[in-house]
Amino acid sequence: MSPKAECLPSAAYAGAASRSRTLYERACKVMPGGNTRHSIALHPYPVYAASGAGCRVTDVEGEERVDFLNNFTSLILGHAHPEVTRAVQQRVASGTAFTMPTETDVALAELLCERVPYVEQIRFCNSGSEAVMLAIKAARAFTGKHKIAKFEGAYHGIYDYAEVSEGPTAGNWGDPADPERILEPGSPPSQADDVVLLRWNHFDQCRAQIERHRDHLAAVIADPVCAGIGMIAPRPGFLEMLREATARAGVLLISDEVLSFRVAYDGALTAFGIAPDLVSLGKIIGGGFPTGAVAGSRRVMSVFDHTGECRVHHGGTFNANPVTTTAGLETMRRMTREAYDGLNALGDRIRERLARMLADSGIGGQVCGRGSLFLAHLNTEPLVDYRSLRGYSRTQPAYLDLCHEMLRRGIMTSPRGLFGCLSTPMTEAEIDAFVGAARESLLAVRGH
Repeated sequence: MSPKAECLPSAAYAGAASRSRTLYERACKVMPGGNTRHSIALHPYPVYAASGAGCRVTDVEGEERVDFLNNFTSLILGHAHPEVTRAVQQRVASGTAFTMPTETDVALAELLCERVPYVEQIRFCNSGSEAVMLAIKAARAFTGKHKIAKFEGAYHGIYDYAEVSEGPTAGNWGDPADPERILEPGSPPSQADDVVLLRWNHFDQCRAQIERHRDHLAAVIADPVCAGIGMIAPRPGFLEMLREATARAGVLLISDEVLSFRVAYDGALTAFGIAPDLVSLGKIIGGGFPTGAVAGSRRVMSVFDHTGECRVHHGGTFNANPVTTTAGLETMRRMTREAYDGLNALGDRIRERLARMLADSGIGGQVCGRGSLFLAHLNTEPLVDYRSLRGYSRTQPAYLDLCHEMLRRGIMTSPRGLFGCLSTPMTEAEIDAFVGAARESLLAVRGH
């Protein structure tokens, strides 16, 4: 079915007999807040999925929508790809977990090492958060230093140190030259002493902070297409400056590509012509199953080598489990250079169309993103860093209404705003549907 703005879904979701409502009521009795990940929370209750195929998802009410979230960017081939499904079914029939390695974890590691120029060795884990934690631990073990630096507003998962100042506000973010380190509840106060905060696209502040803390700074972690900072593009030379400043100070550069690895065949930082010391991976390399990985040069990754001077112990019952590695291997084999080129061309198209729609509709806004990722901001001010964002999810309650308007028009998106990603089953028709629904939804929210 092709979504049409005039063909609104039924009132089943909002009705008294709503299956989503019933499921949420059951969930609230056994899960705090009725969910087990906050990213799916939606007021008054989430839309529960029943099935997915290609770029479409059908909910428990029988409503079908085009999925522009793809489980928050983790499904690059869409839902239930026939060949991935076939490979996984064959794998499951032969066993799902062993206290032994399998050929598929070797094959997936070989593919990623061959594909990414600066990756010589890799270790698998089970989530992006684990991948970031392992990269930070590896950097500390390798350098013998304990501090890390991250960017204000950046999201790198739920590791305590990576969470610092993930969502500060104007009321607490402090001095631009030396931002306050805002801790998440449940984190020890001492943690703040080990985190240095940087500001995206601020050359002088970053250089000064890296140099100031160089004797204790193990690593700088950065996502080149950071959703937490609104996917604001790095200014020309900014990433190159980070690479030069860290190398000069004896500090490792970690590229967090859990989300942004999907923007290029050989990785996001490679697309910028830069080689980090370590990279954290996840999402698409699992082919729709839980996964994560840390990778880098043989020299840095040697901290995990139990046959040498093992400095970081790393276990995990389901690391590189054969179901995940089978799905990941099948997925990544299908994501050839040509597949990336086609998908990224569609990404260029949706960003261009959204920007034109905002201008033509008289709606102030601008569009960020790269590759198959996009994010539209209802803000006309220059976008430089986290503090320059206006109307983003943290400060714009209208995005909840916008999400419901998009759902009513057959589009799966997020209460974070007009954020999304593409999958290979999508065509120009889905792009047209999204842009049309976005225009009507924005006008509806604004009362036109």
